Amino acid sequence: MPQPSKLESPSHPLSTRSAPATGEGPGTSFLVPEDRAAERAAERAVDRDADRDASGLTEPATARVSEIPRLERLRFHSAILPEPQERTISVYLPASYFADPTRRFPVFYLHDGQNLFDDLTAYVPGHPWRAHTTADRLAESAEIEPVILVGVANTGLRRMAEYTPTRDFRLGGGEGRDYARLLIEELKPLIDRDYRTKPGPEATAVGGSSLGGLISLFLGFEYPHVFGKIAVMSPSIWWNHRSILSFVEAPFTRPKLRIWLDMGMNEGARHLRDTDQLFRLLKRRGWREHIDLAYQRVPGGVHSEDAWADRFDDVLRFLFPPAS
Repeated sequence: MPQPSKLESPSHPLSTRSAPATGEGPGTSFLVPEDRAAERAAERAVDRDADRDASGLTEPATARVSEIPRLERLRFHSAILPEPQERTISVYLPASYFADPTRRFPVFYLHDGQNLFDDLTAYVPGHPWRAHTTADRLAESAEIEPVILVGVANTGLRRMAEYTPTRDFRLGGGEGRDYARLLIEELKPLIDRDYRTKPGPEATAVGGSSLGGLISLFLGFEYPHVFGKIAVMSPSIWWNHRSILSFVEAPFTRPKLRIWLDMGMNEGARHLRDTDQLFRLLKRRGWREHIDLAYQRVPGGVHSEDAWADRFDDVLRFLFPPAS
């Protein structure tokens, strides 16, 4: 039986689940509501999905060790986006981090961090991405360069606002630049200070799915001096009348980016067309497929954590090939 997906909007083909939402966070409305009734339903979904994401953020702002080996949880307060009072940051260290105390590692920042590692905090309990086991397996077989994974948990009610770079007339949002400042001015300096990272853009990636894919695309094009690699998975290109496409087309100089792009072929014809258009735009701008651009149209792929988990190994292989 297929697992329920993220609730992207009442009009999304995968949003008709009967069980209440338990965690992905608000407002991943994948289709823009066409009328006020649909918009109200989206707002109710936002309220419902917020409860789990806002919980568990009251511990002291210190690192603690998870039951998952080599996974640390940090409680992090942002002065730029002070609500909620604390955010959960998950840092997963590769095995070679401890084997060689002089070695430095690339870093992959991932949105919706509660979905990455832990069965209990995943959007669908028991169905996380298992990003750590995938990264360990690929590093052990020398298919990727070992990488530090940093999961930034979403914040429930504020997820839509923080993961959208522009404001939509009806849905609001548009706090993506402040979220970018949080990552660049507050979180990344903390990670670079406390862990043995390779801090340059050529070793720093950011990625996510749905609205997380949208904000990752924005971050790469707006801040390529920080994030030189981006994972744009099932992106919500529809947001604000597809304004992200004009943003991608606008820069006079093509930023130096390594880009992973994907969309499941069962996520809806409209979203597949939007992602195809983005792929063609990137190629016109000079990105070369299989060199600094990968596009995967996933047969049978749906809008769900399990689907993104299934192709996370391909994402890692492309963004973090073994060091030569």
